[in-house]
Amino acid sequence: MQALILAGGKGTRLRPLTVYTPKPVVPICNRPFLLYQIDTLRRAGITHITLSLSYQPLKIEQQLGDGSDYGVKITYTVEPQPMGTAGAYKFAEELIREPTVVFNGDILTDLDLEAVIREHQGRKAAATVVLTPVDNPSSYGLVETESDGRIRRFLEKPKADEISVNTINAGTYVLEPHILDYVPAGEPYSFEYGLFPDLLKRGESFYAHIPQQSYWIDIGTPARYMQAHLDLLAGRVARTELPARRGEFDSATAAEIDELSMIADDCTIKPGAQIINSVLGQGCHIEEKARVENSVIWPHTRVGTGAQVFGAIIGRGCHVGRSAQVGAGAVLGDKSSLTDYTQTGGAL
Repeated sequence: MQALILAGGKGTRLRPLTVYTPKPVVPICNRPFLLYQIDTLRRAGITHITLSLSYQPLKIEQQLGDGSDYGVKITYTVEPQPMGTAGAYKFAEELIREPTVVFNGDILTDLDLEAVIREHQGRKAAATVVLTPVDNPSSYGLVETESDGRIRRFLEKPKADEISVNTINAGTYVLEPHILDYVPAGEPYSFEYGLFPDLLKRGESFYAHIPQQSYWIDIGTPARYMQAHLDLLAGRVARTELPARRGEFDSATAAEIDELSMIADDCTIKPGAQIINSVLGQGCHIEEKARVENSVIWPHTRVGTGAQVFGAIIGRGCHVGRSAQVGAGAVLGDKSSLTDYTQTGGAL
């Protein structure tokens, strides 16, 4: 069994955070995001992983290398142009000519992948799609199944009177090698709109796996990126390896850091500063009486004396001036600078 991670997206919805950092390696609790997916694959015994890239591929390769630091072997393929989800799968054909787990490269989940693979093999399925329930099905493409788990049909963003289930495509698939033969070469092609409906027409053994309980979130917007952090800090994501909550950093005895917060190496936290339910990346500098709450701050950012950051995401190398207020929903791109007493915020 091999794996293919589709990690070619530009991360447009996550800008400005993805202007300099490709979405697949944005930091989640101070780790490149793809490492969480690699952990899931490795726990299921899958160590041969191909990354399908398109946007800023060298930055991703520089961070992850050949995978040996993470107990896996990573190979790379770079699309010459956006090929769509199934087109990217076809483009990687020479590297994945055996049963393959395919991940969308922006999903954080604690899925029991071993259970998915066991069920796929036990059913002798040609293709298995993992589904997840959602509270608001109208925003997604829904998947209807038969009582034995076979997929009945796909409903793409149905109207209210068409909603019959709340299960959506969770962006994880197990595909047998011959499925590649159904994907046209050298052209954009989609799993959702092209390949999967075609498998139904062909009468392939096509099943859904619906976990009894699992965590699932698409990190592709600032609001969901933030939510993923809050859920990880609160321990709501099972089977997940987090870095130590405390690196080696310099903190004044008069500073307040709650037990949920994560502080990376080389940070400096001055007297009277408060860090509450937040993540500080490496080398952050928090001045006297500043307060950071429910926020994510990327490496080498400075928060000035008396500044308040609440519910915000702040990129690398930023400067938040003295007594500035960065409110809920604010997102600052790398190297942003807020002058003293600035007030900013907005809806995520």
